Amino acid sequence: MRVLVTALAGHGHLFPLVTTSWALRAAGHEVLFASAGDLTALKGTGLHSYDVAPGLDMRSLLGDDAGEAFRSSTSGRQLGTDPSDMRDHPAFRLFNGLAEGMVDGLVGLARDWRPDVVVYEAMNVIGLLAADAAGAKAVSHSIGVAHNKDVLAMFAGMQRDIFKRYGVDEIPDPDVHLDVAPPSMKEAPDGWLMRYVPYNGGGQLPGWLTARPERSRITVTLGTVAPMLTGIGPVQRIVAAAEKIDAEFVIAIGGNVDTSSLSDLPDNVRLAGYVPLGPLLATSAGVVHHGGAGTTLTALDAGVPQIVVPQGADGPINAAAVAAAGTGLNVTDEELDTQLIERLLTEESLRVNAERIRAEMHAMPSPAEIADRLTKNFGGQVS
Repeated sequence: MRVLVTALAGHGHLFPLVTTSWALRAAGHEVLFASAGDLTALKGTGLHSYDVAPGLDMRSLLGDDAGEAFRSSTSGRQLGTDPSDMRDHPAFRLFNGLAEGMVDGLVGLARDWRPDVVVYEAMNVIGLLAADAAGAKAVSHSIGVAHNKDVLAMFAGMQRDIFKRYGVDEIPDPDVHLDVAPPSMKEAPDGWLMRYVPYNGGGQLPGWLTARPERSRITVTLGTVAPMLTGIGPVQRIVAAAEKIDAEFVIAIGGNVDTSSLSDLPDNVRLAGYVPLGPLLATSAGVVHHGGAGTTLTALDAGVPQIVVPQGADGPINAAAVAAAGTGLNVTDEELDTQLIERLLTEESLRVNAERIRAEMHAMPSPAEIADRLTKNFGGQVS
């Protein structure tokens, strides 16, 4: 089969689809990943890629509203409300603007390349138009716990005018929806369950990461977007508390983030820059993070207790789900202190529940099994 995979270029949107793409490629199918914006991260995956909107700049769609959009994109309004009420919302301008910028190139690529299947990140609903243009099957791919039917319907509704411009009056349902959320963390699965296998980028591991830490390690990360839009306030509070805690702290903040305020660090705090999160969490006893979908699921996959300090986007929803599952704590920046952080190391129920969710995730069908199921259901032949 020819499989066209499409997602926004942001790490949190494209990384969850990389393992699935490679499962399809390893099964012998021809895979092309289509996106737009800064494709640096995508180029590092080893997948063949295509830029459907050269020069598209996410920040230019928001101007000075970038931080506001991040903080309020899903948390500032009740989810599942009429999308027409969202037109003055920064999130509408962002996601609708990205869809407008990508749709002509994506549909044109689908018409030219003629995929048999289009796999699209569930918020990138224009993947349905690409499937329609090619006469292909459509597979929606969730990227986190927050992606329930109401959320996905809201993003689909935002793009209704785009569909009408292409002669599609009613946004269709995909042929298949892949749900990577642990079943116990949602009211009901939204489609085919698929295990979330973390991909956090490649790279050489530092020597200190391949050895077992001498004392308990706590990872601290704010992802790739939050530090640029909302600052590193939570990290500063953790550093202030760290010297009173018998643990090693690893601060994993990469990219073009200003970390100059993190000077004179205690001996038990390591400012590590970019480190692939999966291997780092495999050596950690706990993690403090911003609530991004990929970070949340990677921590759940590792079975480590979490403190989630939501900074925006879907962070509040993920934080609430983690707390409800008993695998972590949902707190504000101001609540971060020594006593709270120590709970990661001492609260047995957090560890037990984290291990329970990990076992649940590892029992879900793997991307390889889903690739085989898609092949059988769609009658595809190996390319």
